[in-house]
Parts: sequence; structure tokens; C-alpha cells
Amino acid sequence: MKTFGTTLALTLLTSGAVHAHAIITMEEDQRCITSDGVPDHEVGTWRPGATVEPQDHRFCMDATPELTGTIARNVRISGITVTGIPLRPGTAEYYDPSAELGWSRDRSSGWNVEGMGGLRMDAQNAHVDGDGMYHYHGIPSAVVDKLEDTLFGYAADGFEIHYVGAEAQPSWQLKSGERESGPGGVHDGTYVQDYEFVTGSGTLDECNGGMRDGRYVYFATDTYPFFPRCFKGTVSTEFIGGGRGDRPRPGRDGRRRSP
Repeated sequence: MKTFGTTLALTLLTSGAVHAHAIITMEEDQRCITSDGVPDHEVGTWRPGATVEPQDHRFCMDATPELTGTIARNVRISGITVTGIPLRPGTAEYYDPSAELGWSRDRSSGWNVEGMGGLRMDAQNAHVDGDGMYHYHGIPSAVVDKLEDTLFGYAADGFEIHYVGAEAQPSWQLKSGERESGPGGVHDGTYVQDYEFVTGSGTLDECNGGMRDGRYVYFATDTYPFFPRCFKGTVSTEFIGGGRGDRPRPGRDGRRRSP
């Protein structure tokens, strides 16, 4: 195997595709997406000082994924768009009445804050983490409105992610009544635990997947869970960690740091 730079140059002549700041290549049995993580649409605003910082993303996933008969969970990055921006619908925040904001990284309450229900997003349903990594928690209209077809991105196990609007309906529903513990109040979508999977209530399975043109794919949807949060194929390890693929991330001083 030659260096990545050589491989990239060769694949661009054959099977590569360029989408905004992203380059998609085929490398043996893997599909790889490299990106600077900077979207080609307006972003913000969020908390004071929060800005988008260029990243060094490189995500590779199975180019010919297969259903394994099992379900993988607790994958931090659901996938990546064809424009090179990570999909990270989950959060690390939990209800914490002792914290100033009402939530913290203390998981003891068991009530996980839902990104689209409890955190601040910009007009594209996205924000940045502490290292300036821009990522989507919900559907970005600036991206889906410009899609040439329905292909929105690729999931952590390599299956395609499509956006077809109301044609695909999740089978996750808000629970009825009020929360019996933790923050109390009605199940309004502020927390992940406000939702439950109700078989047959929508057109998609637990992982927001279904059949399209005879193939299993996932769907990006306008309502929870927005993107797949469990996976029926073999998940690439590059999506399990901090979300920057197999490359170290750039520090604000220009040096490289490990994920």
C-alpha cells in the first residue's frame, strides 16, 4: 500500500467525487471520506466564543456492507454526509439539578439530554464541540435542498443514508403522560428517554432503516431519531471514538492532538 497522498491522487482520476469540502474515494473494499469539516453554508450562532474550526476528518467504512443479524449500539458518530460533515445525534449531557444549566456529564440521573430537544443549535440543526468540530444533530436544510438525488451520506457501518422527507417515517414516538422520575414533567422530547420504539407505528425499523430499491439503507428523518442510532452492519472503529476518523485533530496552536 502506498502513502495516502498517492492513493488519493490515483483514486481521484477514477472513482473519486468532490462535494464541497469533501473528497470521496474508493480504497480496496473501503469507501473513504476526507474533509476539513467546514460546511459550505452559514453557521451559528451559539455560546460566546464557539466557532467552527477546520478539522482533519478521514472516515473509512465498508463499501459493500452486509446485514450481520445483530445490532450495534453506543456508536458516537452515526455517519458522515456526502459534504463531509459528521452526524452526531447523541449527546454526553444528562439531567443534573445541581448544575447551573440543569445538565452535566454526570450520568447518574439516567436522563440523557436529546440534542434537538435540549441543546442550542443553529439554523442547520448543528453546533460545534469544544474543539470546534461542526456536526449535525438534525436535518440540515442547506444540504438536503441541494442533493442531486436522495443520497445524504454514509452510516458508520457503510450503509447509505437517504433523505426522502415525509416518505420515510420513524417508528419512534413520544411516550404519553409524565416522567415518573428525574426532571418530571411531560415527555416532550427534551431527553432521549422521552421516546419509545413502537413497532409498526412508522415505516422504518428501530435503527431508522428500511428497504429502498431492493437494498437495505438508513434514512435521515425530520423527527426523532433524525439519523440512525443503532446499526445492523459492521461498524468501522473510526466512528466509535471522538469522531475525527483515524487522524489526530488540529489543536488551536496548530499542533496535532490525539482524539
